[in-house]
Amino acid sequence: MLIALNKPYGVLCQFTDENGRRTLADYVRQKDVYAAGRLDQDSEGLLLLTDDGVLAHRLTDPRHKQPKTYLVQVDGEIDEAALLALKKGVSLNDGPTLPATAERVDEPHWLWPRNPPVRFRKHLPTSWLSLSIREGRNRQVRRMTAAVGFPTLRLIRVRIGDHALDGLAPGETRVLS
Repeated sequence: MLIALNKPYGVLCQFTDENGRRTLADYVRQKDVYAAGRLDQDSEGLLLLTDDGVLAHRLTDPRHKQPKTYLVQVDGEIDEAALLALKKGVSLNDGPTLPATAERVDEPHWLWPRNPPVRFRKHLPTSWLSLSIREGRNRQVRRMTAAVGFPTLRLIRVRIGDHALDGLAPGETRVLS
């Protein structure tokens, strides 16, 4: 079984929490599934869950290089130099990243409001980019955008390999074939 979840902002990528925070159990009713990969509590979007260990390995192991695509709202007007650096790969404290696919995009018309909202500063612009990576280091996208001078404000995973959000609202699940 493979399940797509649009993980809302503020939800932990686990099924239990001793501190009473929201977890996957608040959204996923199927038993005996687990997340194939992770999203930070402050990230949103596509999370795949499965009961198939081989499939989970194929989706998450860096050797299989499944592309993961994110919509990223960054602080400031991202420029071509920053996009080029992301495309070439950037140096992080745990080593260089693989080259990424990066392009500036408009804010998607289908995007849901985040609760709580991203901070608004009237005189400081933000911009959006689409970023695809084939790795999955801890907070990698956030560290990459910061390394090129544009800290991440909002991070939404929209695709993992062949699987996409495709209209799932936050908190909704869909069984995939």
